[in-house]
Amino acid sequence: MKVLIADDSQVVRQRLVEMLNDFPNIESITQTTDVLQTIHTFRENHPDVLILDIRMPDGNGIDVLRNIQKDLAGTTIIILTNYPYSQYKKICLDLGASYFFDKSNEYENILNVFRHLKYRYKTEDKRVNLS
Repeated sequence: MKVLIADDSQVVRQRLVEMLNDFPNIESITQTTDVLQTIHTFRENHPDVLILDIRMPDGNGIDVLRNIQKDLAGTTIIILTNYPYSQYKKICLDLGASYFFDKSNEYENILNVFRHLKYRYKTEDKRVNLS
């Protein structure tokens, strides 16, 4: 599973990387800090999971969703924000987000999402059958 974390806070990105390091089926974690970099990296890497902040230095996560909406097939989008307003949630879900979490009290829900996704992206068993 390839993961892209798009957040301008280094602390948030590092915390997410530390949380996700325990999942053996994650093949790579890429980090971006702004809208343009996120759109470019998304299109270049086609991640399985995108963890996306709403507020970014050069725009917002909604701009990202609008730009990549046609390329979202098969990607799980997790919005993680300090701005959990219902109007943002509705827009993000309408644009293809799968989850919308408040950073202040729903941070740990990301682990539950990844526990669920591990069955979808289960690593291939590469042992050789000698029988």
